[in-house]
Amino acid sequence: MFETLTKRLAGAVDALRGRGRLTEENVADTLRQVRTALLEADVALPVVKSFIDAVKLRALGSEVQKSLTPGQLFIAILHEELVRTMGEPGAGLNLRARPPVVVLLAGLQGAGKTTTAAKLARTLIEQQKKRVLLVSTDVYRPAAITQLERLAAQVGAGFAPAPAGAAPVAIARAALAEATRAVFDVLIVDTAGRLHVDADMMAEVKEIDAALAPHERLFVVDSMAGQDAVNAARAFDAALDLTGVILTKADGDARGGAALSVRQVTGRPILFLGTGEKLDALEPFHPERVASRILGMGDVLSLVEQVHREVDQQKAEQLARKLQKGKGFDLNDMREQMLQLQRMGGVGALVDKLPGQLSQVAARAPGQLDERQVRRQIAVINSMTPAERRRPELIDGSRRRRIANGAGVQVQDVNRLLKQFQQMQQVMKQFAKGGMRGLMRSLGGLGGLGGPGGGAGGRPRGHGR
Repeated sequence: MFETLTKRLAGAVDALRGRGRLTEENVADTLRQVRTALLEADVALPVVKSFIDAVKLRALGSEVQKSLTPGQLFIAILHEELVRTMGEPGAGLNLRARPPVVVLLAGLQGAGKTTTAAKLARTLIEQQKKRVLLVSTDVYRPAAITQLERLAAQVGAGFAPAPAGAAPVAIARAALAEATRAVFDVLIVDTAGRLHVDADMMAEVKEIDAALAPHERLFVVDSMAGQDAVNAARAFDAALDLTGVILTKADGDARGGAALSVRQVTGRPILFLGTGEKLDALEPFHPERVASRILGMGDVLSLVEQVHREVDQQKAEQLARKLQKGKGFDLNDMREQMLQLQRMGGVGALVDKLPGQLSQVAARAPGQLDERQVRRQIAVINSMTPAERRRPELIDGSRRRRIANGAGVQVQDVNRLLKQFQQMQQVMKQFAKGGMRGLMRSLGGLGGLGGPGGGAGGRPRGHGR
């Protein structure tokens, strides 16, 4: 997420790390690079100007001049101003109203509104135990209504079918009546994608808005649209009086212009980030965490929350007890770890949240970060017998050929998996012996996180405090 911006900002502030004194000259030079990085990220010009002015005022103030580590404090100022630019942490959806609470989704074509409607429903069902009804008023896009019906079934939400030949506003009214009759807590209304310059389509969404009087009017926008996203948000806000914004496809956005601009330009908070295609890839927007990612500090809090939410705690405890009792880490355990990783969005999704040098170490292992490679390795383990998974030492040459044929891979792929298993087995032995300290020693020995200034025992790079 926002890789290009992160790289450019890291280059701009690296020269200031460790400086004993900041001068107008070196601050001005750094801010020129920061300004260029923001403009290349497609951040709105007024937002760039106000951001640079605020950072400059603070960087040349007495707070920094008297600091023992002015370079680090400058980075902290950048972080705080990024947070201020993106706004306060989103409070989530306001559901404090008589049910059904109506949530209207609007936005440009191709922004991902239909998938976002299903993701939002899933979040409300699983995290807040709400009964959610979904309805699509998109009568223009082929199969749009069918798509939402299928997604509703996948997330466990109700679905309000569209009466044959009904107009969008009539579909919306019928859905509200159904939500009231069947005592649903929330009605999520997915509208057709429309260009903000299309007067007829904007009039239609205003008519739906008037008919439903929604409690939440959310603008769903592709974060990769950059400056266009900000302009569209401004137009939709004028038409609908938005209550919030959902940024989609943030996982593919290397620039970050929309995330840094939309709050300040519209005054509307960003409530959620869409971080992938899966229906669980929707996370609350936390400005301070996003700012940390942009400055290379990682987002450990979100990572911990994700692990707690996605990892099967019972299986994790069983593995820990197994290792503590001296029972070996086998291929069944390795397969379970890979499946857990897939459920969390893959290694790439986790690396994005790691701070500084930890993310760099992980990024230097391309073979292990390849999601296709993980799927292939799971297939190899699935091709083994239960005895082979429990006792990998049984796997000789003929068994390797049989396993490779069963998984549809080469023998070399089986060999590679077994070698990786041996490395993981060694790591787990160290963990069983010495807990986290032993694990860190093992990782260091594998060329991982140890070393001067490294991530295991040292402070994550980029923290200003």
